[in-house]
Amino acid sequence: MNVIDICMGIQADIVKWRRDLHEIPELGMELEKTHKYVTDELTKMNISYKTISKTGIVAIIEGISDGPTIAIRADMDGLPIKEKTKLPFSSKNNCMHACGHDAHTSMLLATAKILSENKNLLKGNVKLIFQPAEEISSGAEAMIKEGVLENPKVDFILGLHIGALFPEVKLGMIGVKSGYITSAVDKISVTVKGKGGHGAMPHLSVDPILIASEIISSLQKIVSRETNPHHPVVVTIGSINGGSSWNIIPEKVTFEGTIRSIYPEDRDMLEKRVVEICEGVGKANGAEVKALYERICPSVNNNPNTTDLLIKSAEKIVGNEKLLILENPTMVSEDMAYYLEEVPGTFFFLGSNNPQKKIIYPHHHPKFTVDEDVLWIGPAVFIQSVFDFFDLI
Repeated sequence: MNVIDICMGIQADIVKWRRDLHEIPELGMELEKTHKYVTDELTKMNISYKTISKTGIVAIIEGISDGPTIAIRADMDGLPIKEKTKLPFSSKNNCMHACGHDAHTSMLLATAKILSENKNLLKGNVKLIFQPAEEISSGAEAMIKEGVLENPKVDFILGLHIGALFPEVKLGMIGVKSGYITSAVDKISVTVKGKGGHGAMPHLSVDPILIASEIISSLQKIVSRETNPHHPVVVTIGSINGGSSWNIIPEKVTFEGTIRSIYPEDRDMLEKRVVEICEGVGKANGAEVKALYERICPSVNNNPNTTDLLIKSAEKIVGNEKLLILENPTMVSEDMAYYLEEVPGTFFFLGSNNPQKKIIYPHHHPKFTVDEDVLWIGPAVFIQSVFDFFDLI
């Protein structure tokens, strides 16, 4: 079976699916149009499926003999961004596929089609997971709770992300590494309640703006003075609100931010220290501070054994010169992490930026798009990996 030729042979189908999906982006768990599109295509392929987690889809392709079950996952949701690409298939909704999930879904449809047509060669089962709500880090967890990894029990899981989250993963390249490859993401929401007053008489007030500023500066000391310098950690305050006039000390200031880390022990330390610093600085300055720390998503941790197998399979598709073993993780998060906490597997990256075509914009940008010429590579790596995994197990 020549996987490359077969996948390149349905490149036009993959592009069509991607463009159709790009026109109908939806948010969170509310993916009714996307769900219908994907299930209609699966029906055409004679692949049975089940709907779980409102608009999530799980389908099974059974092989000719008993064997392990390999899951392949794609996320389907978009982002609340107004598209500015001017593509002829731009979004018809007030949101956008600005992260490549339309491409992920189309590549999994291609994988489904080819594996279904060659299921007589499968020495086990392949489970296809079409997931909602990745962008709000809740879809994977919901599907797992509803049993997506059971009946049959998943032994291994694979997934990919297209784009340029790793700038060194150039067009048509595969990037992967064993161990941690993406960051955990958490959220901090802080309210600083002081005592309002006249800007000319600050001694009669408790200034929440000044105290909030001190807290924000102090939080950066966790990164520079309390974290192992070899362990990546990010503290970013993205929103601050307070005050109504230039000469009035307000009663209250609120701010929110994102906390990123790779290692679980750093994540535990960050939660403890962020809350301590916020409340401690507030108390030292006579203010009441409430700090809410929310754990959003853990780090993606690739299994060493499955990653070694995937690397060998990917090399058969793209060649050694286009296979990059990544040195460091990205501080972007991905809820693929939840699956990898349950079963061994690997999450890898496919480069799709192309400066020659002015495809240069980052993820979550209103002009983000992908070079469609590389779309066949995703299903090719999935399919090659499936057959190689079955042969080696």
